[in-house]
Amino acid sequence: MEHLAEAARVRRAVLRFNRRLRQERGDGSLSANQLTVLGHLYRHGPSTPGEVAAAERQRPQSLTRVFAELEAEGLVGRAPDPTDGRQSVLSLTEAGRRALEADMAQRDAWLAGAFGALGETERGVLLLAAGVLERLGGLE
Repeated sequence: MEHLAEAARVRRAVLRFNRRLRQERGDGSLSANQLTVLGHLYRHGPSTPGEVAAAERQRPQSLTRVFAELEAEGLVGRAPDPTDGRQSVLSLTEAGRRALEADMAQRDAWLAGAFGALGETERGVLLLAAGVLERLGGLE
């Protein structure tokens, strides 16, 4: 298979980098699943639990506890779906937005510091790679 070795190297590098970013989160930070839900609501707006689970490739039952925790902490709100009374719609609260942004800011600060140890060309390559990774991930 063409490009298999290159693909494996990029995958390993992305996984190691992701692990390092997770390590830069402070104690008492939100869980990975909590961040996933908050991030989805931040990017896509109010959504049903089923929509969040489907978009994140998880079963709704797997996220039930996460939804309840976020709601209990005031980070998401839940309201009846106006078109289907059997469902609810989750939305990001102001506190949820602040918690998510604080988490992102903590990791961005670490990364900005790490960028200081790189040369201009290396930073440029990373910015180009970010665009390619976004495209590969379907984030554009």
